[in-house]
Amino acid sequence: MKADSKDGAGESSKLRALTHFLKPEGPFNMFVRFISPNPRTPSVPQSKAPAISGTAFVSPFVSIIGDVTVRDNVFIAPCVSIRADEGTPFYIGSGSNIQDGVVLHGLKDEHVTVSGRSYSIYIGNGVTCAHGALVHGPCAIGDHVFIGFQALVFDAEVGNGAFISNQAVVTNGVRIRENRFVPPGAMIDTQAKADQLGEVPTDQKQFVKGVQRVNQAFPASYNMLFGSKRCSCGLAKHH
Repeated sequence: MKADSKDGAGESSKLRALTHFLKPEGPFNMFVRFISPNPRTPSVPQSKAPAISGTAFVSPFVSIIGDVTVRDNVFIAPCVSIRADEGTPFYIGSGSNIQDGVVLHGLKDEHVTVSGRSYSIYIGNGVTCAHGALVHGPCAIGDHVFIGFQALVFDAEVGNGAFISNQAVVTNGVRIRENRFVPPGAMIDTQAKADQLGEVPTDQKQFVKGVQRVNQAFPASYNMLFGSKRCSCGLAKHH
């Protein structure tokens, strides 16, 4: 019995140590972010680093590579890939949120023009890219657009206030007008289909406002949680 008690005490000590490791005080970032200039290749001979506002928040598990501009109060959730190593540059406007699992990438030498400047991907202000969406350049996303779960936008221009529902596809050079509603699972691959889209329903407009309100509070809150002193990888430094 004494031997069993000693073994039990030893196991309890190990368990307490493991629990302490698994539940450290404060935010604990085991896997850091990868923020880097793009590599020089024949496709993109110039190497440029991302430019990220100090008021934005980039979560752990995120990759941001190349000529990517991230403006004020942008929230980038875990497991996002923003890779301007082929199509370039990218722009993400103020107050936008890029949710978990979103992928941004672009085709070589394919661009859209916004305010006289060329972009592989342009995302305006107050845009929501919901979980698992794929935004592939060349494309331009206007202000206050909602891109739903697992939706695809590729080779397209989307007007201000448009709503692209879950698992919808917008592609083939189409232009979505302002405040248009793309239904769930729709394939919008001709301009004729795009021109037939109705306006965003009132309930969906309210849904978007709620999503934006929640996500626009995240950057400041997460920055406070992780502390003002962090290394370039995002790891909190409290000591």
